[in-house]
Amino acid sequence: MMAGKVTAQGTGILLVTANVGSLFEDPENLQKAWLREFYQTVHSHKPHFIALHCQEVGGKNYEESMSHVDSFIKELLSSDAMKEFNRARVYLDENYKSQEHFTALGSCFFLHESLKNIHQFDFKAKKYKKVMGKEIYSDTLESTPMLEKAKFPQEYFPECKWSRKGFIRTRWALAECSFDLVNIHLFHDASNLVAWEKSPSVYSGTRQKALGYVLDRITDQRFEKVPYFIFGDFNFRLDSKQVVESLCSSATMQTVRAADTNEVDKLIFREMDNDRKVVLQLEKKLFSYINQDVFRENNGTPLLEYDRELSVFKDRLNELEISFPPSYPYSEDSSQGKEYMNTRCPAWCDRILMSSSAKDLVLKPENEEKTMVYNNIGANVCMGDHKPVFLDVVGSVAKVQRRFCGKPPSRTMRAMGVIPNPTDFFSPADKRTPRLCTSTLPVSVTTSLYIWTLRSRGHRKKTIWTTPEGSLAHLTNLSLPVTEPRTLDRLAHRTLFCQNSNRKSEFTTYFRYHIYNFRYTST
Repeated sequence: MMAGKVTAQGTGILLVTANVGSLFEDPENLQKAWLREFYQTVHSHKPHFIALHCQEVGGKNYEESMSHVDSFIKELLSSDAMKEFNRARVYLDENYKSQEHFTALGSCFFLHESLKNIHQFDFKAKKYKKVMGKEIYSDTLESTPMLEKAKFPQEYFPECKWSRKGFIRTRWALAECSFDLVNIHLFHDASNLVAWEKSPSVYSGTRQKALGYVLDRITDQRFEKVPYFIFGDFNFRLDSKQVVESLCSSATMQTVRAADTNEVDKLIFREMDNDRKVVLQLEKKLFSYINQDVFRENNGTPLLEYDRELSVFKDRLNELEISFPPSYPYSEDSSQGKEYMNTRCPAWCDRILMSSSAKDLVLKPENEEKTMVYNNIGANVCMGDHKPVFLDVVGSVAKVQRRFCGKPPSRTMRAMGVIPNPTDFFSPADKRTPRLCTSTLPVSVTTSLYIWTLRSRGHRKKTIWTTPEGSLAHLTNLSLPVTEPRTLDRLAHRTLFCQNSNRKSEFTTYFRYHIYNFRYTST
């Protein structure tokens, strides 16, 4: 498997979410097929950076299955298909004896040998560290500074019963762009009957509350705000009441109650003619519909109108257009790769979402070639009860830098008490190029300054200026060479200062300097 060189043409990023609980209950059959399909996806898309978010690591019987988890990870790290990924970080929450902390989440990251400039954030030291070698962390992830992990507060759990639900957050700096990757597992629908009772269901409200909790945590004031991708098993379900009404619009409903409690035990929907054929039977853990093809044909697109749980977060979360069938609940029979189980109404539980700033990082303008793929893995193969879902991004390095969403240096460095006034570090330019005077920049601060725009007043022309990577603490009067002029669709940046500059000897033009990318690390 050959991944192309990391150049300005683009850095390949592959984000994958997979609920892997089924794999550890039948590792001999399911695990081999799963890995084969995963490797094929890696081979096809040739990424430089892979983020694999797993849920239900170890399966339902995790006390007995953790040995299978170890072999699964060992295979991922040592397989020929992954041999070009010479660095890795694996974080597995395996401490099932700690009920108040155990989430059964696993976050795995693989870095291609051609990817040179990548760092991971230390949440304790609050600085980035270069990623080298392959490392596995398990058991007590609470003490691992390279991630933030939390189980939802007990009052968030339905009936306050503990289950393996929570999130893991990591932060990365790739091509001078920082972003968060959040692995998440939200609450499921415990009963089809309860989910059917009202629209939206009580379970939908519980998931909404938990997702809001995570979004508030990852955007609070403890750390610098950066773009984020949040992907995992959200357990989003279709609006059950309205789906049933749509599927059974011409049927009559029969209610069957339990003899001892008189509670509703099942609902049976029958056609009014055609020998009263049963269209749908609904029980606590049974959703048996007469025609499963409705969920597969055209990727189940007509049913997306009932996929509404994300709409509550439309101002905070974005998603690409869904063009794959519901990801859950598939048959766990290794010979039935496309069949759904009759346990739940099929739904798009497994999703890859992003903040608006993250969307800006990866989306190309409409007139450029589409470079993202949002799809499932193993469409025709049994992958367990969940089909993994992936997002393949080829982000131009220059584009990523231009839309960097970190703090501008005036705010960042003033907060550190380092630079009282950013303009102090800039000297008048000569007749050809502006110059950056850094002779007084403190050596204790290392900065990287890449992409600039100079825009003259009264002129529409915009020009990109670039500098090579390096510590500005050891450079003085750094010249900013001109690259090819480029028109920007929009200016997602802040103005730092204005400076006089003699562009031509016969007149003086006032320029406004705009910074797109500024990152510092304390040394």
